[in-house]
Amino acid sequence: MTATPVYMVDLEPFRSGDTADRARVAAQIDTACRDSGFLQITGHGVPLEVSDRLLEAWTAFSSLPVAEKERWIVADRSANRGWTGVGTEALAASLGRKTPPDLVEAFVVGRDDATDEYFDRHRSWFVPNLWPDVPADFHDAWTAYELAAREVQDVLLTAMAMALGLSDDWFIQRTRRSVITTRMLRYERPPDSPDPEPGQMRLGAHTDYGIVTILLADEIPGLQVFRNDEWIPVTTPRGSFTCNIGDMLAQWTNDRWHSTLHRVVPPPSSADGTVLRRSIARFLDSEPDMTIECIPTCVSTDNPARYEPVNGGEWLINKVTAGRTVTAA
Repeated sequence: MTATPVYMVDLEPFRSGDTADRARVAAQIDTACRDSGFLQITGHGVPLEVSDRLLEAWTAFSSLPVAEKERWIVADRSANRGWTGVGTEALAASLGRKTPPDLVEAFVVGRDDATDEYFDRHRSWFVPNLWPDVPADFHDAWTAYELAAREVQDVLLTAMAMALGLSDDWFIQRTRRSVITTRMLRYERPPDSPDPEPGQMRLGAHTDYGIVTILLADEIPGLQVFRNDEWIPVTTPRGSFTCNIGDMLAQWTNDRWHSTLHRVVPPPSSADGTVLRRSIARFLDSEPDMTIECIPTCVSTDNPARYEPVNGGEWLINKVTAGRTVTAA
């Protein structure tokens, strides 16, 4: 049987332990990132009720009639906000692959704290969020979750910095004004639905674009990670998060760490009744004007920099735009 490509990491010893505990957790994260770039974290401190509340609010909105949800479409797709319906994106296009459109609907929000002069200078990256009036607590549920997720993010970034021999706040200081995007996703297969088109996925095969992704998801099959020339199923146990690094962090670390291909597959055609999978994917990217160049501790005489410096904003917009291209196979 193939081993899971996702490493289990308990963050509690890092959050509350001594120096040795913190070093041990940082080493575990380094091992995971050197191999698959995927890890499942527990001991993160996010109460179940905070995660459940956001999932329930997202379910209430996504269960509305399509005509109601269409009120929350943002005409300017470059804004990366609001509701998108099934069949409007094809993530595999971000890798130059032609596939049928993905079988997913989404609601996208960004930062709510982008209010100083820096954000004003880069306002196209920090478009105000659009919040539906139903359910009434949608915004509040997301705000509570975002505050908790940001603490998890900073713990991960601190541990990652330690793993790379950097100062504890090395990543945190470079991501305070980063682009942060949360995509709430719904994959539903109603009874008697037609089979997907050949090669059609809930989310097509892709790597994430930025620094680190924190995923909250139902414990429903669908996510698969590509390792050793095969697709390996991964579920997210209740109370945990599945996290993975993106292309930008892989390049930043001079490929010491890996951004790994993954996808979300449709349920089998033999499945009875409605099959529903919900997830909340939170993407931490770079600051829009940041230059990403190989981290000094990841470069040596024997291991020179493999990449030229790149502007983080230009990198991200090219990836996001490609992923929204829907092309038939």
